[in-house]
Amino acid sequence: SMMAERNLIFRSPPQRKTLRNGGKMIEYRNIQAGELNRELFGGFIRRQVVTKCWRREKNEWCIKDDPFIDDWSEEDYKTLISCLRNTIAAGGFVYAAFDNTVLKGFVSVEPDLFGGSQCYLDLSSIHISEDMRSKGIGTVLFLAAKEWARDHGAKKLYISAHSAVESQAFYKKMGCVEAAVYHQEHVEREPYDCQLECPL
Repeated sequence: SMMAERNLIFRSPPQRKTLRNGGKMIEYRNIQAGELNRELFGGFIRRQVVTKCWRREKNEWCIKDDPFIDDWSEEDYKTLISCLRNTIAAGGFVYAAFDNTVLKGFVSVEPDLFGGSQCYLDLSSIHISEDMRSKGIGTVLFLAAKEWARDHGAKKLYISAHSAVESQAFYKKMGCVEAAVYHQEHVEREPYDCQLECPL
C-alpha cells in the first residue's frame, strides 16, 4: 500500500535511499560533519531570481514587486557550512540529495524544542540547486525533515521562510500556515521572512 511504502521511504532516521527522478537516480542521505566543506557545494547553484514577494502591510498579506537575484557569496558559504556543522554537533538533522554524487539539495532541522506548548523544532534551511528545482526533491527533503522532527518530540516544524512567491507556494503545498507564535530572533534577523509552521 501507499502508506506502507511511505513508511518504508521515511523510516527514521531516514536511511540512505535512492529514488528515480525522471531519468535520474537521486540519492538521499544524512550528511556527516566531516563532509562539510566548500567542495561539497561545488555543483550547487544557489541562484534564485525573485520578482515578487509576500509582504505584510497594515496587517494584510499582499504580493509586491521586489525584483532581486538571491545568491550566496563565499562568506555566505562559510557561514552556511559552520551553521550546518553546529547543527550536526548539537544532534540536529542535516539531510541531502545527490545527483551522481553531486550535492543538489539539503535540509536542516535544529534539535532544540521551543515555543512552549507549540513544541516547535526549527527547520533552519532547505535549498535546492537552481538546475534541479521543480522535480520533487524539495518535497522528499521536507517530508524527511517532518518525520525526523516528529520522532524528536515536535508537534510542529517552525520555518522562517523566504518571502518569494515561489518559495511560499512550495511551503503552502507542504501544508504550512502562518506561525501561531513568532520566534522573535528570526523576525529580527530576517524581517521580510514569513514566519510559518507545519503541523506534524
